[in-house]
Amino acid sequence: MNEEKIEFVSSGRRFAGLFVEPDAPPTPPRPAVMVLHGGAGLGAHERERAGMLAEIGYTAFAPDVFGEAFTSREHGIATITDLVSDPPKLRSRLADALACMRARPGVDSSRLAAIGFCFGGMAALELARSGADLRAVVSFHGGLAARAAAAPGAVKAALLVFTGAADPFVTREHRHAFEHEMTQAGVDWQHHVYANAMHGFTEGRLAETAVPRPGSAYHEPSDRRSWAAMSAFLGERFS
Repeated sequence: MNEEKIEFVSSGRRFAGLFVEPDAPPTPPRPAVMVLHGGAGLGAHERERAGMLAEIGYTAFAPDVFGEAFTSREHGIATITDLVSDPPKLRSRLADALACMRARPGVDSSRLAAIGFCFGGMAALELARSGADLRAVVSFHGGLAARAAAAPGAVKAALLVFTGAADPFVTREHRHAFEHEMTQAGVDWQHHVYANAMHGFTEGRLAETAVPRPGSAYHEPSDRRSWAAMSAFLGERFS
């Protein structure tokens, strides 16, 4: 695999990003998947997932959506709250990251997807709600509540969402509201709910991401099953 650190610009600010690609030359151009990070920022978990996508033949792009390293928990909460409470700002930044991936040499701009984890799962769904030109969007244990619900016919991507049944941050009411929202908007959606899985069920397999957090825990069966389902879903959407 090949890795390259790059920068992209959004609203006059420079943000870091990481491309991970197969060794083979992109002939013909290959699909690309944007990997959106969780609340801790771009790190080992996203780099691993980008590498896993490259191993199955995709160009993967992991952008740093925050644009800064957090100096404290309070700093992180303030940054995340600012983005979550301002959907146009978040969507604009995500759109600029997507444009960077779309312009990558060797990428088939007609076959793009976005996946995300925790905060990134919520962000991926916001990108879908914005009407971004994507084939697929996948959320792993991301928030489902919308400040601005998807308008009928606006969402171009097919959606695949994974939620832990024991996730204290995504309640049964959130799940039902999301499903109703997407049905009303005419979206092609799937929602997989995993028994015994809490928030962050894909995180913690790596030592660097095994940070205890109340309400979160790694769950190997759900991690394995969700990745397999995502791989099949992308294969279908990119075919």
